[in-house]
Amino acid sequence: MMEQNALVAVPAQTADQETPLTGPERAAILLLTLGQKYGDTIWHALDEEEVRLVSLAMARLGEVRTEQIERLMVEFVLQMSHAGAVVGNYESTERLLGEFLPDDRVSAIMEEIRGPAGRNMWEKLSNVQETVLANYLKNEYPQTVAVVLTKIRTEHAARVLAIMPEDFALDVVNRMLRMESVQKEILERLEETLRSEFMSNLAKTSRRDSHEQMADIFNNFDRQTETRFMTALEENNQDSAERIKSLMFTFEDLGNLDNASVQTLLRQYDSNKLAIALKGANEQLRNFFFSNMSQRASAMLREEMEVLGPVRLRDVDDAQTQMVNLAKDLAAKGEIVISKNRGEDELIY
Repeated sequence: MMEQNALVAVPAQTADQETPLTGPERAAILLLTLGQKYGDTIWHALDEEEVRLVSLAMARLGEVRTEQIERLMVEFVLQMSHAGAVVGNYESTERLLGEFLPDDRVSAIMEEIRGPAGRNMWEKLSNVQETVLANYLKNEYPQTVAVVLTKIRTEHAARVLAIMPEDFALDVVNRMLRMESVQKEILERLEETLRSEFMSNLAKTSRRDSHEQMADIFNNFDRQTETRFMTALEENNQDSAERIKSLMFTFEDLGNLDNASVQTLLRQYDSNKLAIALKGANEQLRNFFFSNMSQRASAMLREEMEVLGPVRLRDVDDAQTQMVNLAKDLAAKGEIVISKNRGEDELIY
């Protein structure tokens, strides 16, 4: 009924040596046995993560004996015949909830289920944005905050402390210094409180500020569109216009990079577009870039800019936007530091 040569070979195990199969291994054996003709429908029903797990298990299977295959197939058929085999995942859960709950309720439940990445409560808290976590914790007892900050990653705890009110943060630090071991029951109650009161409302508390979102949109406008919308906004809502301006990171803000950061940026930016980007820069910004290049490289760039002649504004905007986006990506990876005001990140020796 089944071809043994469909499975790859390693020394076979005896029945006594057989180890229990994992779910992906069982699925891999089933799909190998079914072959392409009969297994194709199943493959198409798997999501990307399931395909990865089954493929990995399949590559590591080795030889699977005929008796093991037959036993697995019988077990599979019996399970299916009892109509008790179901697959539970995020997608199927969301579809099921959608049958009898309104969309906003389903979204809230799924947000709570998924939560930030992490295997336990403390890992999850370490992945919550520090401003969100600080805003929640500053309303708690300092002793509670001290316990929480001793359980999450130290670098995240540092960022949370840094944006708390100074007196409150200092109280928390002193309590952390004096803290002894915390009873298991207290930790469990604290975890449950965080889970029910904080994590369940995380989607609401971490909603992005509308001005930040709009600043990102403005960053991606071409220059003419940005000017048109900003001018109109200044006439109707001056306060919002000023706030958006303060949040935008523009090409001109690259002039606030420290020397190491701008040199890292120049190394990774498309050198063929640098001349075009700088054609639209003011003299001060051009000189800033030139000063962070070798004399030979800056001379060649100046010459290239002269040879270019007139350049379309749209091409300049595209080149500058690409450089700004690259700077943001590098900052997100921790390779450079960007700020609106160079004084914020100056080094004092």
